[in-house]
Amino acid sequence: MSKSSVISGFYKLPPKERLALIADFADLTEEEKQLLQQSCSLPIDVADHMVENLIGVFPEPLGVAVNFQINGKDYIIPMATEEPSVIAAASYAAKMVRDGGGFKTSSTDPVMIGQIQVVKLKDAEYAQMKVLTARNDILKKANEQDPVLNSFGGGAKDLCAKVIQTSMGKMLIVELFVDCRDAMGANAVNTMAEAVSPMIEELTGGQVYLRIISNLAVKRLAKATCTVPKEAVGGEAVVEGIAYASAFAAADPYRAATHNKGAMNGIIAVVLATGNDHRAIEAGGHAYAALNGAYTSFSKWTKNANGDLEGSIELPMAVGLIGGAVKTHPIARIAMKILNVKSANEFAEVLAAVGLAQNLAALRALSSEGIQRGHMSLHARNIAVNAGAKGAQIELVAERMVKERKVRVDRAKEILGELAKQ
Repeated sequence: MSKSSVISGFYKLPPKERLALIADFADLTEEEKQLLQQSCSLPIDVADHMVENLIGVFPEPLGVAVNFQINGKDYIIPMATEEPSVIAAASYAAKMVRDGGGFKTSSTDPVMIGQIQVVKLKDAEYAQMKVLTARNDILKKANEQDPVLNSFGGGAKDLCAKVIQTSMGKMLIVELFVDCRDAMGANAVNTMAEAVSPMIEELTGGQVYLRIISNLAVKRLAKATCTVPKEAVGGEAVVEGIAYASAFAAADPYRAATHNKGAMNGIIAVVLATGNDHRAIEAGGHAYAALNGAYTSFSKWTKNANGDLEGSIELPMAVGLIGGAVKTHPIARIAMKILNVKSANEFAEVLAAVGLAQNLAALRALSSEGIQRGHMSLHARNIAVNAGAKGAQIELVAERMVKERKVRVDRAKEILGELAKQ
């Protein structure tokens, strides 16, 4: 029997009760539950092998977004973030989308691009022709580097060669297209690019410098769409407001940057929780948004003929289930278990849905009560703690500040003083 990601009143429960529900959903062991409850769940000896010059670890709060239904399957989404309201907003938006049938997603094959830079060419166009003529030999050499990847149906599938004009003259850029299957792929792609470089130098008579993966993964895209009933989002006026906000972001890069940051709030929180490369996702996403020469929005929201809200998002999503911290970090392994995805493509599609949900929540707030209302109630708790509040004081101080619309450390200290006198 499938389990539902709809958990009524989840946010009201204490952390241990929340964990008990998630443990049941994801079949977590007692050891995994204990790891999640430790203040530092990354052992120093493990961390020392992950980075250089280790001196300690830096924990992030780890929560879960609920209510997600994607292609008919229920998901609970692990998210690591320090920003208040992100997880609550994603859960709320997922509930609205669920009322319209949930998210529908799709993705392309997990193909990454490896670039080989060739310079000091006598005739760049002739060198380009030589590379293209030797396509099969180059791909054969590339695939010899990773027989395991080939055995799973991956490997170098094609290549292209392009001549570009730069400040240092013409360059030939050879690009390998590598199907990375369930890996993010950086190691495999870089190894292949380095292996074929001597062959390319011999073919072209030029000199190879850079041999590296591109984080603009235009061949590895994930897309999510949804329809939100107007009643679920707050009425047709709110639908119209979101559509206007979307048009604003599509046309203006200053608004698009904040619009896209809202989507990334959710995507990066999941990527971070699962030990994937959030910097690659961020770089690739923003580069994709500017691919046509002007920076624009990841997502699009419109009002359909029925007055309901329709949304879509598409962006590069180079994530993996194997390699790197995904398997090394004990919490990343548990996060992956909670997420319960079976392939890198499924993972990428879930991330696209999370980005669309996060974007929807922000636009709904902006188009109705304003972004500060929900955000400030959560931010106020951080301010209360910063001012020295403990235990029950935290909620009392936060509620007062929100009610007064004075969410500041100095006001929190004043309220604490008043409580002490009482």
